Amino acid sequence: MTAARAARVAPAVRAIARAALAAHPIGLDAVMERAQLLDRYDRCYLVPAHTFQAVAARLTDPHRDEPFRALSINGRRWFRYHSVYYDTPGLRAYHDHRQGRRRRCKIRTRLYADTGERQFEIKVKGNRGQTVKCRRRSDEEGLTGRDRDFLARTLAEAYGDDFPVPEELRPSLVTDYDRATLVAEGQRVTCDAGLVCRDGDGTELAAARDLVLVETKSTGHLTEADLLLHEYGFRAAEFTKYASLGALCPGLPAHRWRRSLHETFPSKQLE
Repeated sequence: MTAARAARVAPAVRAIARAALAAHPIGLDAVMERAQLLDRYDRCYLVPAHTFQAVAARLTDPHRDEPFRALSINGRRWFRYHSVYYDTPGLRAYHDHRQGRRRRCKIRTRLYADTGERQFEIKVKGNRGQTVKCRRRSDEEGLTGRDRDFLARTLAEAYGDDFPVPEELRPSLVTDYDRATLVAEGQRVTCDAGLVCRDGDGTELAAARDLVLVETKSTGHLTEADLLLHEYGFRAAEFTKYASLGALCPGLPAHRWRRSLHETFPSKQLE
């Protein structure tokens, strides 16, 4: 990152860039081998940029027994993500998630803007309450017939044939952000900054410029990153990016996430 660009970007984006550049790199193949974690438990933390830098410095300290490394692809250490979430006209997926239903799903396409790779992804809940992510490579924008077939198979395998497959799906939320990923054996920490959200009508909302969304991913136990964040006084927040619809859409129930939405979008007056 050049000095000129660093002066323009959000403090949180600068923080994740510095953390990634300070760590030893690890390639994508090694990440898939050591910490792919498609079947995992996720914990989200809302962390100010200056605290995040302190936490990241300790995680990536080369004097640790196993320091975390930063994902590096073609020399890049942080990446732009563009995701489009799909839901029914009545926002069934949103409300299922808000109500904590065990059988629920999130459906999205994700573009890795720096490489051009596109994935169609479905998140479901496993028998132990863990998140299971299923995905397929996609070469087209929007939802294709093959995507819909994959969705039907995935939901049937996860929940049985009696789980109704949503037929009428439309874009409900678009998110853009920068991400750096820190990796150790069986552990992954994603560090997101510069989050901007848009609903289906184009209403836009930006997260606090100094906020890093830190997500720990593991097979179940508290990770080193979780314990370190606890040491700094942070506990996992009730927040997912899809919950941002509750801040974008007036009148949409969002009591479960109200505190986190206030913290993530302080400029938005929530009811």
